[in-house]
Amino acid sequence: MRPSTALGTSEGVCVYVSAPEESPHLVRGLGAFDVTMLVMGGIIGSGIFVNPAEVARQAGTPVLMVGAWLIGGAIALAGAFVYAELAARRPEVGGQYAYLRDAWGPLPAFLYGWSLLLVIQSGGMAAVAITFARYALELVPFGMPDWALAVAALALLTAINCLGVRAGGTVQSLLMVLKIGAILMLVLTGLFLAPAAAPQVRTSLVAESGTVTALIAALTPVMFSYGGWQTASFVAGEMRDPRRDLVRGLLFGVVGVVTLYTLVALTCVLVLGPEGLAASETPASAVMRAALGDRGAAVIALGIAISALGFLSQGMLTTPRVYFAMAEDRLFFPAVAAVHPRTHAPVAAILLQGGVAALIAVTGSYGQILSYVVSVDFIWFGLTGAALFVLRRREGEASFRALGHPWTTGFFVLACAATVAGTVWNHPVNAAIGFAILLTGVPVCLVWMRRRERAA
Repeated sequence: MRPSTALGTSEGVCVYVSAPEESPHLVRGLGAFDVTMLVMGGIIGSGIFVNPAEVARQAGTPVLMVGAWLIGGAIALAGAFVYAELAARRPEVGGQYAYLRDAWGPLPAFLYGWSLLLVIQSGGMAAVAITFARYALELVPFGMPDWALAVAALALLTAINCLGVRAGGTVQSLLMVLKIGAILMLVLTGLFLAPAAAPQVRTSLVAESGTVTALIAALTPVMFSYGGWQTASFVAGEMRDPRRDLVRGLLFGVVGVVTLYTLVALTCVLVLGPEGLAASETPASAVMRAALGDRGAAVIALGIAISALGFLSQGMLTTPRVYFAMAEDRLFFPAVAAVHPRTHAPVAAILLQGGVAALIAVTGSYGQILSYVVSVDFIWFGLTGAALFVLRRREGEASFRALGHPWTTGFFVLACAATVAGTVWNHPVNAAIGFAILLTGVPVCLVWMRRRERAA
């Protein structure tokens, strides 16, 4: 159990009743720095080191190769405004799950958690774990398949986070600082040490334009790379001051990531050129190789491996709290709401997340995972943005107001809808798989709701 349980709201303020002191509960051990690192860590995985090439293949022109990252950043920033206000209204464990539950009811909220477990978070973590394994095996050939090393990494991080939020937060913050260092090294080395591509590349950055169709296609990998800022809200119940720190962490973290991502995209275009970037499978390694030779490629491979590991650490720390909240609402197995008496961690929820991610890492592929994650994930982003309209109408003003609402919120909702439509158009089969998995949660939720009614 948590140290307090929400009973209801009055003018947007939650009312809590204390739980027995002897009951194991989650503890508030995360500070402002931890929250900012969680926001950035939830966004920055390995995608930014790989996806500039995928964006280049879809965009076709240098202006779109860089512009897509700025547009995606604007969408992410609009989303951060929305989530910051929602965080001020609902500083509870579970984050986005709680926003959806209170705006739209238990079924959509359950389906969000269901899709997190089976598609969104587990699929994304599996894809990043595979990427980590591939780069790690380039550096140190362990003589094992990439899926086996991916599973081993997931198992290690699962064990660390079972030790408690403080242990998981410390490891996550350390890995986040290292990955920021890796990105800055890539940008500075590429811009100042690598020979630039043909001079016309710099001119074409402002002279060429592309089609709307190309832009929409390019936004699929961009938005996959930007997704994840919302996961920090999952551990709001374990932050020392969630109303203050989560709002600041969302805004500062997203702005920082947009800046880093745009610099990486610009560096890749300037060093490799449009055609070279589109042809590259590992653009970050190609940039570092151009600047420092094979030694540079090895250094950035280490940076990518650390970045991927940091993303996995963040996901293992945050997402199990959604399943914990579902179980507390009696919409999931009661054991998932159990808190270890010594570590104060939701161990069963963490083990569940690690196990499903490992299973997908064994059976899935990166391209399929990217397509069905984006198609489902942005449905929930859009519904969460729309939830702000609902909660504002019901409850009035909050301690933080989303900047530019309703225009920025409406832009975010429409951008999410366009992202889903673009993914379905370009990857219909994989998108259909994601939707099918999502819909399997409907009968499951109805069963849990019926059981809850009988027990009431």
